[in-house]
Amino acid sequence: MEQRTAPLGRYGTMTVDKGIIIQNIYYMLSYAFQVLRQEDYKKVAGEQFDKIHDLFAEILAKGISRQIKQGLYREYVPLQENLSVMRGKLNVSETINLRVQKKVKLSCEYDEFSEDNLYNQILKTTLYRLIRAEDVDEKRRQALKKLIVFFGDVQLIQPEQIAWHRLIYQRNNRNYELLLNICYLVLNGMLQTTEDGTYRLLAFSDEYMERLFEHFILEYYKQHHPDLHPSAPQIKWDLPDDTDAMMIQFLPNMQSDITLQKDENTLIIDAKYYGKSMIEHYGKSTLRSAHLYQIYAYVKNQDKHNSGNVSGLLVSFDVNEASKNIYVTLSAPEILSHEVDTDSFTFETKRDGLFTEITSADFVAKANLLKAEQAQRVEQEGSVFRQAKKQAENTISKLIKAAPEASGYDLHFYFE
Repeated sequence: MEQRTAPLGRYGTMTVDKGIIIQNIYYMLSYAFQVLRQEDYKKVAGEQFDKIHDLFAEILAKGISRQIKQGLYREYVPLQENLSVMRGKLNVSETINLRVQKKVKLSCEYDEFSEDNLYNQILKTTLYRLIRAEDVDEKRRQALKKLIVFFGDVQLIQPEQIAWHRLIYQRNNRNYELLLNICYLVLNGMLQTTEDGTYRLLAFSDEYMERLFEHFILEYYKQHHPDLHPSAPQIKWDLPDDTDAMMIQFLPNMQSDITLQKDENTLIIDAKYYGKSMIEHYGKSTLRSAHLYQIYAYVKNQDKHNSGNVSGLLVSFDVNEASKNIYVTLSAPEILSHEVDTDSFTFETKRDGLFTEITSADFVAKANLLKAEQAQRVEQEGSVFRQAKKQAENTISKLIKAAPEASGYDLHFYFE
């Protein structure tokens, strides 16, 4: 796992995991899961974390402690038990087997309102593995140990046996959504069993970070720009009506990450998270072609009538610290106004041997001609444009470099 310490000015230092300040992961989670904005979690935002799993352990400690005070979630769980008296429904075949074995018991099937359900089993399993992980902060490990004792009636479960698709959230267990998503990240993205039976925490995978990044952007627009109607719809292929249905089923689904709409305009945002968003090709850094093809396909199929009202935006999260570049694209300078000095010359025409002033229409035509010639000379010489570009670069450079966050970054200007 790659970890570094980054200066944060008056905030001291914050450890960086996989090139990201860990606190930023917390902020993305707080958008993805609104429960993190409740009072119990506020102290988490101000704490320092050396590793990403310390952040997860702290969120679980706060959330599970709160849930224990409210009471662990219960639901009806099907059970089968051999009893002396009838309870629930009789399992006839198993009861006959008991009789053959000369056991005076009834095999009964019944439902019990129990804490030993899938939701709490996932919580306990995650607590158990974090406690046994060697590189979890000792203070947080002790906090988790105090919580796991409240799960005495809950069984452990193997992570590979968890049916995550079976988890359904409703009013009674809404607070579990954040906790179980954290458990999913821990159990699937971070833990690996070692030979001696302990658990070693791996780096937070790019796959899970990309999902979090997508969810964060979508929720950000929902909270701050609801007028743009943010959503994540599936885009249908723009195919002729007579296309064979058998062929359509072989086409991949086009699932957008974020789609924004205002009036007749649509913006499709495709969020990408990679340790390095650019790739080297013959010594030149370029965007990943697959990403460009993907957003191009989304836009072309969404804009079925070729109206030009659909645009695409590729948002790439580059966590490669070695790539500290800021790219600024500006419109090429152009002459917006150029006036002829009419006081520097006079226009006259010779008629019947006398010099008289020309008509206003002729004067305007001549003035426009001179303007065009002047603009052409300026463009050919280029000195005015070069000076304008240089001045724009200097002004924007001063503005960007005034921000402490831009320290150490290289600026690159492009005019189009």
